[in-house]
Amino acid sequence: MENNTIDVMLKHRSIRKFTSEKVDPKHLEEIVNCGLRASNTGNMQLYSVIATEKESLRTELCQLHFGQCASAPLFLTVCVDVNRYHHYCRVNGCDEPYGNLLWFVSALIDASLFAQNLCLAAEAKELGFCYLGTVNYNTAKIAKLLQCPKGVVPVIALAMGHPAEEGRLSERLGCDAVLHREVYHDPTDEEIKETHAVRDNDPFNRQMVKDNGTRNYCEIFTTKRYPRTMNEAVSADLKAFLEENFFATL
Repeated sequence: MENNTIDVMLKHRSIRKFTSEKVDPKHLEEIVNCGLRASNTGNMQLYSVIATEKESLRTELCQLHFGQCASAPLFLTVCVDVNRYHHYCRVNGCDEPYGNLLWFVSALIDASLFAQNLCLAAEAKELGFCYLGTVNYNTAKIAKLLQCPKGVVPVIALAMGHPAEEGRLSERLGCDAVLHREVYHDPTDEEIKETHAVRDNDPFNRQMVKDNGTRNYCEIFTTKRYPRTMNEAVSADLKAFLEENFFATL
């Protein structure tokens, strides 16, 4: 890789504005090959990635992501994919045992590891990207647009291209919040306040609190961005799609 891996990771910024320059097809294949080297369950590689560059299709896909990153010349949709492995099973006269919760979770982990490797390689190539969590809000529509057969579920979406902005280095919780030694330590109220101070006191976040008229930063998430009613409605839609799409024993 062109840059030191640790340095690349510590300097990660989400990029939401891109130049019109397309991603070199050779670079795309190279970063996907880096993704393929990620660890996975049983070396079955139960994932696929769909690269969308055609303008008309990209525009439709962008709309399903609520218009985010419209200038990105490339959208990558990483999917859980048991369809390919079941086809392999049929070709070899074997059972097709992977359409259940265990293997959806296993494939989701595999897809996540693949995607993170891919992202690190992209940043080493000086490409920028933004993870789009909206893939979980329009899963069925995205799957239909991308012609995903049963057993293929979009789970990770990335807008990618050459950065037209530096991006903001977002605050992150520190090791003291997430590292537990030997066994899990359930934090006290004071420890929660201390470890989350980096988030609550961040100037960008404090401005968000002011702009949204909330009591604190946490309330932005619980009442504005991810309220309970929305979470439950999206969960119901996602569960219905997964059951219809092959994973009947969730």
